[in-house]
Formats: sequence, C-alpha cells, structure tokens
Amino acid sequence: MTSPRFRSSSSASSVLLAAAAAATVLLTGCAGTLPGATAAATPAKPASDFVLASRDIAEGGTIDNKYVLNGFGCKGENVSPMLVWINPPAGTKSYAVQVYDPDAPTGSGFWHWGVYNIPASVTSLAQGAGNSAAKLPAGANGGHSDFFDTGTTGGNGNWGGPCPPVGDKPHRYVFTVYALAVPDLYAAAGIPKTGSAALHGFVLNKGLGANMLGKASFTATYGR
Repeated sequence: MTSPRFRSSSSASSVLLAAAAAATVLLTGCAGTLPGATAAATPAKPASDFVLASRDIAEGGTIDNKYVLNGFGCKGENVSPMLVWINPPAGTKSYAVQVYDPDAPTGSGFWHWGVYNIPASVTSLAQGAGNSAAKLPAGANGGHSDFFDTGTTGGNGNWGGPCPPVGDKPHRYVFTVYALAVPDLYAAAGIPKTGSAALHGFVLNKGLGANMLGKASFTATYGR
C-alpha cells in the first residue's frame, strides 16, 4: 500500500492524515445577497484552520489515470477521488463540494463535479462515491456538471474526470469544500437541484452571504 499524499506545508497535515485514515475505515464498512440570507449565528474559524485534502490526489501533483475521464478521447477509469476535510467553522450545518477547471478553453472554465447538501456529520467522501448517486452520503445529491447528458459519467450528477485537449498546457483542477450555516442549500438559496454548477457556485460564493462560513481548496493538474 502506498503512503497517503497530503499537504506537507501545513501543521494540520498530521491531524488530517489521522482523520482521513479514520474516515476510510468508517466509509469502507449577478450580484448581491439572496433574499433571506442572514449572518452566521456563530463566528467562523480562521480560513487557515479549514483544510481539504485527498489520499488519491496530491496537492500540486498530477492526477492519476484512475481518476481521468473515460470518453472524448481520454482513456481513464473515471473513478471519483477520496476527499477529506477537517476543522470546519463553528456553526456548520452542511457542506458542498465542487471541482472546477479554470483553464478549459470554453470562456467560462469547466465544471467536473458538484455534491450538495452533505450533512454536517460527514467530513469525507470515499473513493468512488461520485460514481453513483447511491454511494453519496444520505441526504446529499450530485449536481449537474458540464458533462450533462453526454453519457460519459454513467449518469448526470456523477464525477467527470479530467480530459483536456491534447497539446494544452496541463490544466488546473480546483477541488473546494464549502461549509454552510444552512442545512438545505436549495431552501436557503431558492434554486433548483437542476441548476447549473455555475449557478450553484454563485450561490455558494456570493448569494448565501455570511451563511457561507468558509471554504477550503487544493489544486492538482492533468495534461495530455
């Protein structure tokens, strides 16, 4: 078994490693604030305390073929990577995860995955959790990505791995977890589950106002 790969620059690394190991065991067995958004009831922890990482993808590293799309000329296995986060802000009632490629030649980037309404009691997603709605935590839902209706992900809402154009400089893939002070993103924001990833991203980064308590990210790359 290979050694887990995590952020080595943070004092939280050793704690995160232990948390990820425990999670693996458990999981194996446009502007303005939207109406109704209110200030968080409790102060958020400093952003530096909230950390996201993966056993499967090293921060700043190259994404392995196992997690690459199988389609559009790419020959990966399209398995969603394991993710784990620690030290969420006080008052967190749910989480959301998004994966985004800002380098895609679309004029607006490319959304690869979104998982929303993750319960506050859940602090990790197992490898492969994004490959079927049934594998997500109870209460969570996968949102539309930019692979919508292409048939490449096994179903809308599932993980869609990297597949940049041949010859491009390696693209960046930004993994982000958001901690929210609301238990139901859709009830709070007034958007449908069928909304685009960009709409979800607007709500998370702006629309919820202070009800978005904090976020943590890491970036990895892939090219071909």
